[in-house]
Amino acid sequence: MKKLGSSIFNWLKTFAIAIIIGLIVNHTLIASAVIISSSMEGTIMTNSRVMGLRVAYTFRDPGRFDIILFEPPDGTVSVPFVKRIIGLPYETVTIVNGEVFINDASVPLYEPFLAEDMRGSYGPFVVPGDSFFVMGDNRNRSNDSRHWNNSFVSRDDIIGRLYFEFFPNPQILS
Repeated sequence: MKKLGSSIFNWLKTFAIAIIIGLIVNHTLIASAVIISSSMEGTIMTNSRVMGLRVAYTFRDPGRFDIILFEPPDGTVSVPFVKRIIGLPYETVTIVNGEVFINDASVPLYEPFLAEDMRGSYGPFVVPGDSFFVMGDNRNRSNDSRHWNNSFVSRDDIIGRLYFEFFPNPQILS
């Protein structure tokens, strides 16, 4: 009987240690989310599960077209948002007839990942030095920087960069 009790205790101890390590990794290294809206469709479908790294920007700055997980803007909801970075710090983003221009460029941004052609004109938006302008890949159905009271995502609000969709369609996100 002592042997059985010792075995159960060891099993429970191992299980508890595994849970603690998993929680530490999940809250310090890994960022994960469930996509609850259609704003990224074309790249990530609604109800997909995605994963990335919280430490992705420890040694480098976020870049154009990175897909990020971040705290919701304007305190609207409690679930993190997922969008693609379009405008970098100190850039001016202008959208004319659905085409995105950066810093008065004469050629629009090349965005092959879009679900469909975007409609409308917006901006110009001058991105502050510590922030980013983000939009969903399904532009006509995305609640993003074009529509928020505070149009920008602060670097401090970025939870992590997403790299993988692991369910239901495993893929590397670019």
